[in-house]
Amino acid sequence: MSTPADTAALPTGQDVAEFLGQGQDSTVLALAAEHVPIVTAMARSYTRGNGFVTGMVADDIAAVITTATARLVTNPAGTVSESPDASYSIRYGQFAGWTLAETFVLNRYRKRAQ
Repeated sequence: MSTPADTAALPTGQDVAEFLGQGQDSTVLALAAEHVPIVTAMARSYTRGNGFVTGMVADDIAAVITTATARLVTNPAGTVSESPDASYSIRYGQFAGWTLAETFVLNRYRKRAQ
């Protein structure tokens, strides 16, 4: 595949932590570093590798990876709400999918069956 016109290095845990305004927080950095490769793999799979070149990715896909990872880092357990007395909480899976805006970006790179 040819190199995307506007490319960036693959996002890192540090990029995500900086995006969240917590670039010095070692807990956030560690969590982000664990989540970035997973979200990157899902984005690469969704686009069937389009927009990715060794160590580089299209700028807009890098933004998707950063924002999706930030969601996971800020709520890794997937807790949606807790009862007032904290006797129970409602939890969902860690990754519920791409947001609508992220899907629009990724769909630009996705090859579809014809």
